[in-house]
Amino acid sequence: MVDDSKNLKDKIFAYKGLGMIGSADIIGAAISAIFWLSIASVLEVEEYGELHYFIGIAGVVFVVALIGTRQAITVYSAKKVNVVSTLFFISLLAGAVAAIAVFFISNKIDVSLLLIAYIINDLSLGYLLGKKQFSNYPKYILTQRALTFSLGFGFYFIFGVEGILYALALSYVHFLILMYKGLKDSPINFSSLKTRSGFIINNYALSLVGGFRGNIDKVIIAPLLGFILLGNLALALQFYVILMVIPQIVFKYTLSHDASGIPTTKVKLWTFMFAIGTCITTIVLSPHLIPLFFQKFIDVVVAVQILSIAIIPATASLFYLSKFLGLEKSKSPLIGLSIQVTITVLGIVILGPMYGIIGIAISYVLASSGNLTYLFFTNRLLEISQK
Repeated sequence: MVDDSKNLKDKIFAYKGLGMIGSADIIGAAISAIFWLSIASVLEVEEYGELHYFIGIAGVVFVVALIGTRQAITVYSAKKVNVVSTLFFISLLAGAVAAIAVFFISNKIDVSLLLIAYIINDLSLGYLLGKKQFSNYPKYILTQRALTFSLGFGFYFIFGVEGILYALALSYVHFLILMYKGLKDSPINFSSLKTRSGFIINNYALSLVGGFRGNIDKVIIAPLLGFILLGNLALALQFYVILMVIPQIVFKYTLSHDASGIPTTKVKLWTFMFAIGTCITTIVLSPHLIPLFFQKFIDVVVAVQILSIAIIPATASLFYLSKFLGLEKSKSPLIGLSIQVTITVLGIVILGPMYGIIGIAISYVLASSGNLTYLFFTNRLLEISQK
């Protein structure tokens, strides 16, 4: 006989967890958006582009060094598999080597510090979510966003544009608490990785491709098309990030539940409907609102309208990603993201010089759609094979 009181308790806890993650990410995204949009309003377009170029470099190198990805840490923490501390150690060691290499190549210690901060952030949040410590999630996220805002503006007015990178790196310092807990979670044992190496390697490759998808455009566009175009695109992508907040929140929630075999179909369906509504609203309102605040960024409106379409396939792809990773099947998401990155890079190289920021925005839509198409048909094949 099923214990109804236990089921009710589990449901309340589950939705409370979603509420914790959601409220923290929404408030955090609002703080982050205010910061980046405010910084954009005081910087020149070229300065804004150059800033995001260096952030892109840190982002690319960070995913190369991140052996223990956030998703892998989340899954293994949820399943209580004793490999977390080992993955932490390997990732930190790789990060230190990467940071030294970046410093000697670029002579910019701020970029090196930022990539280390990114590694600490991903490992820590993966551990926190995997342990389902949802009540602590808002504390860490909101503290980081508040530090980004306060240190970001403070360092900008004291040190100029380059001070912003130092501020971003310092904003993650409190995650060292979770790093310590993760390292103490179990003894470091490299042999424990052998039976899980397939999932870890595939998930690393997935993270690598996903990281390239999010940052390689900045690294390519700056030398190819200049900092001014990159500045306009960076602002347009900031709006895209805002639009993806809710889907990303739900993904963080569903991954640990998919890994534990707990269905979340209704949550995913409502989130997808929300993404469609958000797209329509953005297309209608952006031409009226954006020019009021960002007169320097003349090419942003159309790019934002086009990018808003991409949130629909991107949202659906996240839910397929959650399902596959929860089943420890990371090969299909890896191929899907590879398709997405390939289309994005080809779009930048081909459509960018021809149509500028509009061509690049179109490439994002095509890339997200390509990823979703592959995941959809792969999921159908998986369902057929399980019948």
